[in-house]
Amino acid sequence: MNVYLSGPMRGHDDLNYPAFNAAAEQLRATGYFVFNPAESSPLNAGIRECFAIDVAWICAHADAIAMLPGWENSKGAKAELALSEALGHEVIYL
Repeated sequence: MNVYLSGPMRGHDDLNYPAFNAAAEQLRATGYFVFNPAESSPLNAGIRECFAIDVAWICAHADAIAMLPGWENSKGAKAELALSEALGHEVIYL
């Protein structure tokens, strides 16, 4: 199953990459293919460029979305969740 990993980034130390990377490792250990934005975002890219990459992957490849703690306070994560729900993806709350 292809899983998109979503959660808060802006306003967090190191853009919350440690939490993203730990969750990706955990999901991969259980057999999921994980798209981790912390691994996939170009360095110094703006929010529009990152969001375009992420949304395209969700639409083209995702079967599920995994939500990191704190997603409720992230506009981007809420948008990714809404898109995934509209597409009928499974939602995994971490």
